[in-house]
Amino acid sequence: MVIAETFMRLRPPPSSGSHPIWHLLARRTVAGLFTLWLVSILVFAATQALPGNAAQAALGQTATPQRVHLLEVQLHLNRPAVVQYELWISGLVKGNPGVSLTNGQRVTLLTLPHLENSAVLVILAGLIGSALAVAAGIAAAWKRDSVFDHVTSATALALAALPEFVVAIGLIVVFSTLLFHWLPAVSFLPPQVSAWSGGNLLVLPVATLVLVISPYIFRMTRATMIEALESDYAETAILEGLPPRRVLVRHALPNAVPPIIQVIGINILYLAGGIVIVEYIFNFPGIGQALVSAVSDRDIPTIQFIVILLAAFYVVVNIATDVIALLTTPRRRHPR
Repeated sequence: MVIAETFMRLRPPPSSGSHPIWHLLARRTVAGLFTLWLVSILVFAATQALPGNAAQAALGQTATPQRVHLLEVQLHLNRPAVVQYELWISGLVKGNPGVSLTNGQRVTLLTLPHLENSAVLVILAGLIGSALAVAAGIAAAWKRDSVFDHVTSATALALAALPEFVVAIGLIVVFSTLLFHWLPAVSFLPPQVSAWSGGNLLVLPVATLVLVISPYIFRMTRATMIEALESDYAETAILEGLPPRRVLVRHALPNAVPPIIQVIGINILYLAGGIVIVEYIFNFPGIGQALVSAVSDRDIPTIQFIVILLAAFYVVVNIATDVIALLTTPRRRHPR
């Protein structure tokens, strides 16, 4: 992103009066496409550097040299790396990232069900975690130095220090094995079952992700709300006789929203990486488990496609976060 931002600074400045949102979208889109291109080069180079022979790994150790050579020709593995990259990137742009080396299915058909399952976890965890953390952060700032503030701040700090697998295992111990037997410890879904109909199978994975992202959103919300409540405009509104709750809602909260949106976006991006560990622990058939299986099977086309999908997710969420933050900042969302 640093290279992309430097590239964008070299472009001529926008004409006077251009809308800042359109300008932001144009700059972020160009930078995002440039970033995806760099990621494609890096992931292709990384998969090329993997030890062993992809055709041999796909066919097994008992395959004859003739079959291995035939598969290498079909997958263009016998051609130079530059030609392989050109063929792969052109197919990716056209919507054909290749076929899986493990079962011969199209990579898109193989990974999209896993992507949908992971999207359910990210959406539920993002909505629930953000809502709870923002509400708790506002309440803690409103009741600063109270018992509620101290308890929630200490709890958030303790949760922030725990990695995902510790939180997941702790929830399994409490709600599935030793203390209670309320929820299943494994969240395995049948191949044709949608994650939305998973019911209680989703509770522990979603709860794990909520507990992982909530502390950071809570702490940012609390800090920005305290800063807004102690600002000159908030104190002036109080001196003018406005009710404290109105000062909170009409004056402090709108000015605290942009940084809160930024930290929510960062934690949504964090879910894309943290979900790999959570899905592996709960045996949830999402994109994380698909990536782990592809790496263990040395399924190069699947690895490349999943990494590009995750990179595209990062780019889209970054753009959306910046646009929403701009829209919630009144002094910056109008053309100058």
